[in-house]
Amino acid sequence: MKLKEILVFGASGQIGRHLIRKLTKNNYKVIAVTRNYHQKAYILKTQANPGYLEIVESSIYDFEKLSNLFHKSDICINLVGVLTENKSNTFEKIHSLFPSMLAKMSKQNNLKKFIHVSALGIEKSLESSKYAKSKFEGEKLAQENFNNTSILRPSLVYSVDDSFTTRFFSLLSLLPLFPLYYEGKTKFTPIHVTDLAKIIFGVINKNIDEKIIECIGPQVFTFQEIIKILLKSLNKKRLIINLPLPIAKLMAKTIETMTPNPVFTMDQLNLLKYDNIASGIYKTNFDLNLGASLKFENEIEKYSYMWKEAGQFSKTILNK
Repeated sequence: MKLKEILVFGASGQIGRHLIRKLTKNNYKVIAVTRNYHQKAYILKTQANPGYLEIVESSIYDFEKLSNLFHKSDICINLVGVLTENKSNTFEKIHSLFPSMLAKMSKQNNLKKFIHVSALGIEKSLESSKYAKSKFEGEKLAQENFNNTSILRPSLVYSVDDSFTTRFFSLLSLLPLFPLYYEGKTKFTPIHVTDLAKIIFGVINKNIDEKIIECIGPQVFTFQEIIKILLKSLNKKRLIINLPLPIAKLMAKTIETMTPNPVFTMDQLNLLKYDNIASGIYKTNFDLNLGASLKFENEIEKYSYMWKEAGQFSKTILNK
């Protein structure tokens, strides 16, 4: 039976845009849900040929409107997530209650599958991170409410549109020194957004029913190694210092309290205690023949020029 529609929440984010391109290029129709049509639609419209993409503006709290979108869909994908919370969008609402509601609607409308994108390594940090606790609770509720739920747990997802490498490129280009937390020993398996989109597509196209899949890239780096790779890409040298934990906590609390959109929080500091690599408990994308091939140092080089003094002209200079 040919798929009617794939319903995507969080469609305007970095994962959503790449996923829409992958799905529509392979003849899947997509309903993309966004909070602000006028702000996001012009970007989303470029991701698919006419007839393959329908863009719907809706709040994630407009349950009646959202429910109507499920009637003509076969698969629902949830990409919605936040790194910091506020009074209106708490971790509990976004990461726990929202995927629970989507799973219920998927069951009520007899969808074939609900794919929920969560985060890698959250089980280790449940006691110290509200973010991790809400993510884990969302996974559990989704699977309880709809049996045909697949949880994807990606490691650090990076691209020119991410909030990780781009933020550190900005900081490293300005600051004379850079602080490391937990001696920079925390391990990551960064995965490029293109590879993650291919994995999600593979789960759909191959009808993979694995309950939990850990999505990792082809390389393992410590946080310190990642910073050094970013610096090398910028052709810059910075003093890297190990920040004592009491000072790190004080800094995180100060930033969290004094800025409306903090770049660093206590919750994020607590997450850095734990490695962000495959657990060995669940299958990874590689176990399911859904490999990831893009190398971190190669991909960041393609957009690091935006933080160099010569900008786009630095690419010409390097190629001479």
